[in-house]
Amino acid sequence: MAGLRLGPLLRQVDWETGTSATVWVETDRPCEAEVRCADGAGGTAATWQVAGHHYAMVRVTGLRPGGETAYRVLLDGEQVWPLPGADFPDSTIRTPAPATAGSDQAPVRVAFGSCRWAAPPSDASHDPIGPDALDTLAATLARTPDAPRPDVLVLLGDQVYADETSEGIRGRIAGRRELSEPPGEQVADYEEYTWLYYESWLDPEVRWLLSTVPSCMIFDDHDVIDDWNTSEAWLSRMRATPWWQERIVSGLMSYWVYQHLGNLSPAELAADPLYATVSGTADGTEALREFASHADADPVYTRWSYRRDFGPVRLLMVDTRGARVLSEHERAMLHDEELVWVREQALEGTGAGSATGQAYDHLLIGSSLPWLLPHFVHDVESWNASVCAGRRGARWARIGEDLRQRGDLEHWGAFPESFDALTGLIAQVGAAPSAPATISVLSGDVHHAYIAEPDWSRWPERPRSQVRQLTCSPVHNSIHASIRAGFRFGWSGAGRAVGRLFARHGRVPRSRLSWRKTGGPWFGNQLMTLTLRGRTAGLRMDQARGGPSGGPARLTSALETEWTGP
Repeated sequence: MAGLRLGPLLRQVDWETGTSATVWVETDRPCEAEVRCADGAGGTAATWQVAGHHYAMVRVTGLRPGGETAYRVLLDGEQVWPLPGADFPDSTIRTPAPATAGSDQAPVRVAFGSCRWAAPPSDASHDPIGPDALDTLAATLARTPDAPRPDVLVLLGDQVYADETSEGIRGRIAGRRELSEPPGEQVADYEEYTWLYYESWLDPEVRWLLSTVPSCMIFDDHDVIDDWNTSEAWLSRMRATPWWQERIVSGLMSYWVYQHLGNLSPAELAADPLYATVSGTADGTEALREFASHADADPVYTRWSYRRDFGPVRLLMVDTRGARVLSEHERAMLHDEELVWVREQALEGTGAGSATGQAYDHLLIGSSLPWLLPHFVHDVESWNASVCAGRRGARWARIGEDLRQRGDLEHWGAFPESFDALTGLIAQVGAAPSAPATISVLSGDVHHAYIAEPDWSRWPERPRSQVRQLTCSPVHNSIHASIRAGFRFGWSGAGRAVGRLFARHGRVPRSRLSWRKTGGPWFGNQLMTLTLRGRTAGLRMDQARGGPSGGPARLTSALETEWTGP
């Protein structure tokens, strides 16, 4: 009898018709996977194989728009989900109701965060890094069926930590190879990557949550390695090691299987030649390996960025890692083709230039790395980019490269032309004839949460849209006291003044854009939720805190605010 190794993950619900959804599963052997809904909807799919593991993407059809139905998963006709004796409610698929003229549109709720180190604590009664915000969200939804459920969970990177393994994973690695040989306690290949996903997604609360709330995902550095693709010098150093090629190829292979496929719509899956090859052959390992090798060697080879529309809400998830250009004098966060694609998706429907398509009310740009950082950090990164490019001579270029790699100086501010390009695009969208009411850049990475608002007074094109940088991390991780102090300093007036000294030393032109922090910084395990209705956006930030007298953890609101666009 076939068994369910991982999943189910409810990855997509069709917002255009409200009649279909996509469910991902991993099984322990070849079989036919079936999703059977209580209302008669359902779908089946044969599994396919990568590196001895078996997966299926099941398209569920026949769903009722505006409804909710429980579902089961069967393998070769035998039920494997829900698990026997499960403590959680049935997994359900909730579909949006079609919009009708003159009717009030239901709100769209988007929960987001990043950086989830999933290792269970060695002491079950005490987690040294605090309650997991995803666990706590799942428990809240399970205990309170009437609680507002997110329509989508946006995970903005570091879903797994390939370079910071838990005690349990280290034990498994030690039973397989010598830890004294590189990469040591870090994962080395596809098999070890699967262990990370099992550790993360077999967590009972998270498993149920991902089975009943659709999700969008994008990688960040720790999904591969800390500071992945920082610079040309960094990449040359990594490629000179004997273990890097297998690590990067396995990282991209596993990302494609476990995260990327679920980001694609059924139409995109049907048109994807790699998916056709992998799912249509007895063993898709070599085809996927060849693809991952090409994707690593050439950022133009594939596109990891994608677009999802949720009624009047457009989400652009932008690849800020694999799409980089690292040549020192051509550095870019996004290569030219990627930037063109992002521009086309953002402008479509706004009436700007020749852009056509259906207008939307809210634009969400998912960037794992924040666009607007604390002023000190942004100025130091701009300085660093300038000196590494040779503006202060060869000696400072060498010093700058060393500091860039030691200090993680590789956000948007470290790619000044890309920062200006993103800023210009946001301004253009916000000033378009059919501009969205709000534009929100959703980010994580920096292990604290904050809200920043740009000041467009010196920018040539002033948007009418309400624009915010919304940063929320970690979901479950820690931050050292020194880093907390550093971020607080980064937002301070003193930090801004010191940052300007760096900028002047680097001969960095003064930016036409300024910004201010309007919320935070908040530290802890946390999630933000945007509620988008009509032309209004409401934001809530919840922190996971231990319950009184050792009771279950709970989500505690640290912020509630809203803003309305034109």
